[in-house]
Amino acid sequence: MTESTDSKQSLKLFIVLSRAYKAMNEMSNRFIQEQGLNPTEFAVLELLYHKGKQPLQKIGGKILLASGSITYVVDKLEKKGYIRRVASPNDRRVTYAETTEAGDTFMSNIFPIHEEKIHELMTVLTSEEQEQTIELLKKLGLSIKDLSY
Repeated sequence: MTESTDSKQSLKLFIVLSRAYKAMNEMSNRFIQEQGLNPTEFAVLELLYHKGKQPLQKIGGKILLASGSITYVVDKLEKKGYIRRVASPNDRRVTYAETTEAGDTFMSNIFPIHEEKIHELMTVLTSEEQEQTIELLKKLGLSIKDLSY
């Protein structure tokens, strides 16, 4: 391939990846919104549900959200009764967020459905193709962190 053809192929790959992500994300977000949450609220609730209580200061980095937005999202989830803030007994500068019983019940009801819907989206690929895609996307993602743009 020539450099021009290589560049066109790279752009095509970028467009295909972007469109595939957009389509999958829209399907996933539709289900989340039907449950009365926005995608960011779901991401925070899912993190706390699967990983347990987390310092508020660390949540943004774990779900790729600006730290200023965390307070807003946590406030909304707290008003819905799904999470609560808990002061650290060891460091008064640290506040944790954790799920409530209502939050755990809500997630235990909807997460299996969410997981199944994601699985349905992916079944167009065989298990082997899924594994190959995972490895290729990891390779791509890890190589990018070393580049300056």
